[in-house]
Amino acid sequence: MKKVVVLGGGVGGSVVANHLAKKAKRGDCKITVVDEDGKHVYQPGFLYVTLGKQSPAKLVRNERTLLKRSVDMVTSRAERIDPGERTVHLAGGKKLDYDYLVIATGSTLHPEQVPGFEGAHHFYSLEGSIGLRNALMKFNGGDVVVAVGGVPYKCPPAPAESACLLDYYFTKRGIRDKVNLKFLSPLGRVFPLESLDPLVTEVFKQKNVETTIFFNIESIDPKSKKVESLEGETVNYDLLIAIPPHSGADVVIDSGLGDRGGWIPTDRHSLLAKGHGDIYVVGDATDIPISKAGATAHYEGLVVGDNIAARLNGQSPPDNYDGKVTCFCDAGFHKGIMMTFDYENPPVPPPLNRRHYLGKMMINRLYWMLIPKARV
Repeated sequence: MKKVVVLGGGVGGSVVANHLAKKAKRGDCKITVVDEDGKHVYQPGFLYVTLGKQSPAKLVRNERTLLKRSVDMVTSRAERIDPGERTVHLAGGKKLDYDYLVIATGSTLHPEQVPGFEGAHHFYSLEGSIGLRNALMKFNGGDVVVAVGGVPYKCPPAPAESACLLDYYFTKRGIRDKVNLKFLSPLGRVFPLESLDPLVTEVFKQKNVETTIFFNIESIDPKSKKVESLEGETVNYDLLIAIPPHSGADVVIDSGLGDRGGWIPTDRHSLLAKGHGDIYVVGDATDIPISKAGATAHYEGLVVGDNIAARLNGQSPPDNYDGKVTCFCDAGFHKGIMMTFDYENPPVPPPLNRRHYLGKMMINRLYWMLIPKARV
């Protein structure tokens, strides 16, 4: 019986494990998911926590309850991967052998890389979202700045989405005229996806969101409430929402499998770690230049599950990941957009409408039933 170890739960890990459990023949493999705390968190809900529209407790579930009974679960910290010995070393001196390894360890936040980051809020963790929610509840006017602290980062549309939802939030509170919304992008455009940038730029103009491009955060001064850029610009704020710098997981870095940022060099079609025929990578952990998002991990997980099942059966892997991503974004006022794209086809500027907003609400509601259980 072959041993398949999946490092990391979340979207990518759960989809791989559950899909492989369905596709593999009984007795072909033993699947083990290793996760440090055994909690599965629905991260797209963080933004709604900040607005007081989502209960934090409803965004967290026990990973074990989302996995098929045939899948084993180990709650432990993975400390090192040894590709030569085909082993994963866990905290406490334990280790797991594998025939196939799937790395779905996601990304790690590093606010400490920006001097003065304690003067900012963010919505890229549950704790950060709750802190931002509390700050917004007390905020009654002034300069609100949304800034991206470095690339790459999870869910590229989220910062722009947050600016749109803040416009809606302050309007509903009746204080929009007392709030100056500003958006700072380190890129040469407002929105990461070039084909959609004109649409988002126009939406920002309509919502009176002031934008600055080529603004790479160098430091934050919490006392004077200023954020400074590498380019020499300074922006004042009363409330700063800054996306922390990201890197790959510590276990990837400590195992020497990542590049300078801790991202694993990955073949963009087979999803095999380059130079390793038995290690697959899904989700944020890859260095593939495509959205680090739950939808990406979902589609990649299905491909990896199919390919490992085929190899277990002595067949050639049937699937190549084509870069498919589907993403819904909430633009406020019960309107949204949907983006679908892949390696060969960039997203087409979509209409801003209520149907796409409802699509996002549906995904939020049905996520636990459908996505981690690999039912779609």
